[in-house]
Amino acid sequence: MDIPTLTIVEKRDYRCFRKLLIKNGFIMLQESVYCKMITSPSVENSVKNLIYKNKPAEGLVQILTITEKQFVKMDYVVGENTSNVIDSEERGGIL
Repeated sequence: MDIPTLTIVEKRDYRCFRKLLIKNGFIMLQESVYCKMITSPSVENSVKNLIYKNKPAEGLVQILTITEKQFVKMDYVVGENTSNVIDSEERGGIL
């Protein structure tokens, strides 16, 4: 989803829509990409209707339906995880 968040109203609409997705079983796959396992075409239609009825006035929300077989074939390509946080043993100083 690509929803603008420049104004206070747009930010509120984004938060409300995101909360609706999470409340209805969606998980964030990556930033702005949410997914949900659906078990039947009738459930798929009801979820799509929920999204259509509650989408924010501005922005772009796209729906892509894939099968479970296609989903499990997804490859995850990630980089190395780095952190600038110093481990507590390395900090020293004041406790």
